[in-house]
Amino acid sequence: MIKTEKTIQEKEAIIAEYLMGEYTYRKLGEKHGVDFRLIHSWVTKFQGKPLRKTKPNFPKLPSSKEEILPTDVKQLQEELRKAKLHNKLLNAIIDIAEDQLKIDIRKKSGTKR
Repeated sequence: MIKTEKTIQEKEAIIAEYLMGEYTYRKLGEKHGVDFRLIHSWVTKFQGKPLRKTKPNFPKLPSSKEEILPTDVKQLQEELRKAKLHNKLLNAIIDIAEDQLKIDIRKKSGTKR
């Protein structure tokens, strides 16, 4: 394959051609004189997906679980605070809707037989 630099408009045209579903990466590569892997990377970037060329680097865990606990507890407390706030917001929205629409939205306790 001859390596030629494509303009942004040419890249977008090739991406659009692929997304229309008529051509594969390989057929588009042959048609436009571009390596199919390069077209794949363009489409992946266009769709907002991250490219994974290397293995993800996971942070090394400390040897003691006691060192992990404080940060985990703080993180869980923050998530709990956000969940409570979200619950409060949803209850307020239901209260406003019930008040404005004059309809009971909440489920009644107990079942009727």
